Amino acid sequence: MLTPETLASLRQTLEEERERLQTQVREMAGDDFDENFADSAQVAAEQGEHRTLTESLEEQLTQVQAALERMDEGTFGLCEVDEQPIAPARLEAFPTARRCMDHSEG
Repeated sequence: MLTPETLASLRQTLEEERERLQTQVREMAGDDFDENFADSAQVAAEQGEHRTLTESLEEQLTQVQAALERMDEGTFGLCEVDEQPIAPARLEAFPTARRCMDHSEG
């Protein structure tokens, strides 16, 4: 069972992570590529890497936001499969966890 102090600490961690991710996504949106660069393959590769990184950051942001929403709804820390409590140690290590270890993916 999560103590109120642990829950507050996890909320703070998630809110800080949300801010960090939002900042990174905004910075990534401002990146420009020189389309006239002589090596168009290099530009294409960089654009692909940029797109992959941006998608990863956005997915992480979605997971953090979902965890904060679960906190607001009172379902944070409950496994989405069997609705049993997720071990506090798991949540401290992985605050966006949606499943207990028995039902974790991979």
